[in-house]
Amino acid sequence: MFFKTRTHTCGELREVNIGDSVILNGWVDTRRDLGGLIFIDIRDRYGITQIVFEPGFNAEAHLAAGSLRNEFVVSIEGKVRKRPEGTENPALPTGNVDVMVSRLVILNEAKTPPFQIKDDVDTSEDVRLKYRYLDLRRPSMQKNILMRHKMYQIVRQYFDKNNFIEVETPVLMKSTPEGARDYLVPSRLHKGKFYALPQSPQQYKQLLMVSGLDRYFQIVKCFRDEDLRADRQPEFTQIDVEMSFIDQQNIFDIVEGLMKILFKEIWNKDLPVIPKLTFDEAMEKYGSDKPDLRVDLQMVTLNHVFENTSFKVFNDSIKNNGIISGLLAPGCGEYTRNQLDVLTDYVKKLGAGGLIWMRVKESASGTELEAPIAKFLSDDEKKNIIESLNAKPGDLLFILTGSKLKTLSIMGQLRLEMARRLDLIKLNAEPKLLWVTDFPLFEWDEQTKRFYAMHHPFTSPRLEDVEFMESDPSKVKARAYDLVLNGTEIAGGSIRIHNADLQSKMFKALGITDEEAEHKFGFLMNAFKFGAPPHGGIAFGFDRMAMIFAGESSIREVIAFPKTASAISLMDEAPSLVDEDQLKELHIKIR
Repeated sequence: MFFKTRTHTCGELREVNIGDSVILNGWVDTRRDLGGLIFIDIRDRYGITQIVFEPGFNAEAHLAAGSLRNEFVVSIEGKVRKRPEGTENPALPTGNVDVMVSRLVILNEAKTPPFQIKDDVDTSEDVRLKYRYLDLRRPSMQKNILMRHKMYQIVRQYFDKNNFIEVETPVLMKSTPEGARDYLVPSRLHKGKFYALPQSPQQYKQLLMVSGLDRYFQIVKCFRDEDLRADRQPEFTQIDVEMSFIDQQNIFDIVEGLMKILFKEIWNKDLPVIPKLTFDEAMEKYGSDKPDLRVDLQMVTLNHVFENTSFKVFNDSIKNNGIISGLLAPGCGEYTRNQLDVLTDYVKKLGAGGLIWMRVKESASGTELEAPIAKFLSDDEKKNIIESLNAKPGDLLFILTGSKLKTLSIMGQLRLEMARRLDLIKLNAEPKLLWVTDFPLFEWDEQTKRFYAMHHPFTSPRLEDVEFMESDPSKVKARAYDLVLNGTEIAGGSIRIHNADLQSKMFKALGITDEEAEHKFGFLMNAFKFGAPPHGGIAFGFDRMAMIFAGESSIREVIAFPKTASAISLMDEAPSLVDEDQLKELHIKIR
């Protein structure tokens, strides 16, 4: 028997269809035998409809239904009826009707799946990824993929409406390893030479600006051979954007316009005003350049409190240009010594020398501090600590001190740990967006004793800082910016260097010789000599955005066919060995 094309989807029938003859195609979701009646829920990506096999209505179809099992693929023909009173299912949009089946075609039988095709299934992620084609049948996964599709359409429509041109850039490009590790592709035609898969279309989009295509965007696959985690994959999707003749505010305006539409269309929320923090402010207040503003705990720099301290630990820190950072844990003053020891071990594992804690107590003489170091502090210092942190009796105070960025980063992680303990991050909390600006242009690596570009070597310094590029690169701030949503960086970009002289200074500061620069980036440098406009851009981590909009905690939940944390595809067993003949063609020998 041949199946007929469906007249309706499995999520479409309503009471207005009662009496209609319909054809449905889909998968068997559940089966219930009630004596002579067989009830089947048939499922497709649009929903579920109950179908009924009754021997008195059609004996042949009823007989055939006896062999149906979960995940069989079927086509049915029948008549829509109102469900008998008391059997309605208000949980389903189709729950007031069912279909009396007059014709059944089994299109394909199915083995018993390794897990049930339902949400909240109790199975490991590895099993789900091995049978991803089954996992994608689950309603929650289909909802995520459909939401991602909707986001694609919103992005394309928005940029098209704002005069951006979508341009595809090459997937096989020159290797310019400056940042993450490249994925290399050997060339069969050019012995011993390799292409690289792009970590981003950075150089191509800058060349498009030189070409006069002043507004470019692309939804593009990028590749980085780096260690993975919940929000990283070896191949990931970016919304890539570049504009000419603009400043930083123009980028912010375009990005905020897109976020406004996404908030409304995906979450049905109005976009709040997006605050801006400099990198230095974000680090001092939150201990992170991607702070989660849903957590209403702020760190406070206490250097001013201890300017004239006799406590050696604080005195040494200030003399060595370090920082003294404090954090208030409200209502935690009754923490036991054991709880405090656990938190001390926590920060020590992150690299701190120790953790200073203070309980805030009420006494006859007023508010006082109970702490192992209290005897080393003056009354004024104790008073100023309480005032600076706005502490009250019953609160607990933490202090860390040491080199600035390391200490702030550790305190930032302690801040989030306390937020978890105090249950301050609510699932239904309003989403919080934030711009972080004025990043350092360079970061120093102690191991290699050299500066690296914090973002990439085409990021423009602030013009007022150019004079320090040779004398003191650590002072130079970048015209760079990140967009942070709920503690996750979802987009990052910068105003670019657009003239060859400034780009040469940048390479020099990074320790890249003229010969290296010519070898790696010569084509871009040559292009700048033919009249490059001022330009800048931004790239969104599309997978991370989709993860947050879907309310998931891993980007694997919003990617159709993701890799594991060890960059393996369990479903098709990639990466895999290849034939010796293929290796010979590529002039490669495996040792």
